[in-house]
Amino acid sequence: MSSHSNNPIQSLFNNLSRVIYGKNEVLLFTLTTLLCRGHLLIEDVPGLGKTTLAKSLARSLDMAFNRIQCTPDLMPSDITGINVYNSEEHRFHFLPGPVFTDILLADEINRATPRTQSALLEAMAERSVSLDRKIHSLSANFMVIATQNPVESAGTYPLPEAQLDRFFMRIGLGYPDQAEEIRILTDQPHRQALQQLQPVMTPDQLQQFSLHAGKTQLDHRLYAYITDLVRATREHPSVRLGSSPRGSLALAAASKAYAFLAGKKFVTPDIVQKLIEPVLGHRLIFNDAHLYQPDARAQFFNDLMSRVVVPDHAETAPER
Repeated sequence: MSSHSNNPIQSLFNNLSRVIYGKNEVLLFTLTTLLCRGHLLIEDVPGLGKTTLAKSLARSLDMAFNRIQCTPDLMPSDITGINVYNSEEHRFHFLPGPVFTDILLADEINRATPRTQSALLEAMAERSVSLDRKIHSLSANFMVIATQNPVESAGTYPLPEAQLDRFFMRIGLGYPDQAEEIRILTDQPHRQALQQLQPVMTPDQLQQFSLHAGKTQLDHRLYAYITDLVRATREHPSVRLGSSPRGSLALAAASKAYAFLAGKKFVTPDIVQKLIEPVLGHRLIFNDAHLYQPDARAQFFNDLMSRVVVPDHAETAPER
């Protein structure tokens, strides 16, 4: 991020760092997803700052923010909105639901029923809501940050793999180390720090940065490397169903955005390797249930990468 000093990208990162302590990689993954106009799934236990991260992002970008608490009795219309009849005007009026915002936090998405999950995920995919043969467009900045608890399974409805694929990236915040936790205890409470955040980037600036990130150079040998990695997920003996080409597209886009955030002019193999688990991890169906655990999943991707030849670092610089 050093090469972005004195510009809104660095200011955005600094803003988020004021309330999310010691999680630089998590913040970079979040900003990568933001620049790629994707949706983010945060899978972790309660109390680690998932809601704070979503609110901080909305405040820093001066964007509208809504939050829904997913429960088994949540209906699709509670998310998308409903048509209400006006007896005086003798016609129906559309009352938009919380999905009509810029950043939507869907807390504990796996507690909503499959029907409600589908309504939200359809809005994520289409960036619109269809009701009574009329299509209502969502914000151009629409982004869903969904959370789920990977430990507690009672009363939950796990997201099907086809729906998980709608998320650009899945990450976890993880516990803070001791120094970070002491800072949490001794510094101002997160809620107060959050209220003090000021916008540092406009939606128009975000759109421009997204365009610049998408133009980061990616050598043709790295395109081949990315497809080799994705194809390896389809052939690995531990995988029942590998990633689709959507995973290849996401990994390429994420690599460009991450390189842009890191101040690099082109993508290098180490960037692709850093992103493979958060981009592809939720798009695979494993044969063994233990591979759904974060530690085992990390070992799996290390093994996967060892099976694919890495392009020489020097050869991945853009050709002149």
